[in-house]
Amino acid sequence: MRILALNWNDLKNPYSGGAEVHLEELLRRLVKLGHHVTLVCSGWSGSVPEEEIEGVRILRFGFRYNFNLVVPFHLRRLLRNERFDVLIENINKVPFYTPLYTDIKTVVLINHLFSTTVFRETNFVLAAYVYLLEKPLVSVYRGLHFNVVSESTAQDLIERGVPKSDISTIYSGIDRNLYAFDPDVAKYDRPTILYLGRVKKYKSIQHIISALPRVQEKVPGARLMVVGAGDYLPALKRQAEMLKVNNDVEFPGFVTQENKVERMRKAHVIVLPSPREGWGLTNTEANAVGTPVVAADSPGLRDSVKPGVSGFLYEYGNIDQLAQQLVNVLSDSELQGNLRRGALAWADTFDWDDAAKKLELLLENTVNSQQ
Repeated sequence: MRILALNWNDLKNPYSGGAEVHLEELLRRLVKLGHHVTLVCSGWSGSVPEEEIEGVRILRFGFRYNFNLVVPFHLRRLLRNERFDVLIENINKVPFYTPLYTDIKTVVLINHLFSTTVFRETNFVLAAYVYLLEKPLVSVYRGLHFNVVSESTAQDLIERGVPKSDISTIYSGIDRNLYAFDPDVAKYDRPTILYLGRVKKYKSIQHIISALPRVQEKVPGARLMVVGAGDYLPALKRQAEMLKVNNDVEFPGFVTQENKVERMRKAHVIVLPSPREGWGLTNTEANAVGTPVVAADSPGLRDSVKPGVSGFLYEYGNIDQLAQQLVNVLSDSELQGNLRRGALAWADTFDWDDAAKKLELLLENTVNSQQ
């Protein structure tokens, strides 16, 4: 097949995240399965307009804040000049509404939608703009097939009016060459809590910092690492200073992939506190290196955690519950061992090759359909 994919960012983009990892892990494997793949995405300062990475041809147009406005023109021109069998439109919060200006057979890939969560992130005017952009989704994409990464996202679509028969779920995999357990790597000397991801307000990292003093009352010496870049970093640093835990919170910013994995292996527990995710890829990646997780019991995250086996869930926003779950893990070495074994077993159930073959079948069925 000649496959065209559309996503806001590619993995090289400074604003890339889990959605980009998910899509490109699949696209690279589709290339290995013998298909031709082109990815259309936005550019950034210093990016090149076209390159090929592991067989995936990448075309970049516009920039982060105007990509959804310019992409219809570029996409229509591309479809006039080249033949493609199927389009994968990756909706990562804001839809591109391609059915309004293309007639190519399409699979809609969704990690998660913002819904009202966007109002936690930005000012009311911009949040309302993003929120309203999601509203026509069901009517514009009616009759197309939606592929999602979790049961939470599937349920969200059903509640919005998408027929259950138009939705399939393919779980994310794990790069086992990168995320692998190493018994020779010792944990940090100090009880260490780790957050990995974009540093945005809606990610609710501030909840972990609020919980840290309460954790330290029961686990002296406990510390937090907030690894990642984003515009909410200054606010988090001010919060740490206000709570007088700034000497116990490290903000290394963006780190290399190798450094990320090293921190994952050496940390005692990893926390994802956000109110909504598509899946929570960091949860299963952490489990693959033998580190348990504590995550908010929120859409997406609850799908990627096996409570009591790979980690624990807590009520989103409940700082006392978050602190208690962290204390439970950090203060009990026997529990840590049980969770490590459970995490490794849970992570072993997720595989990118299997996910890619399932997506390949879905694309083939779409190409052969009467859509």
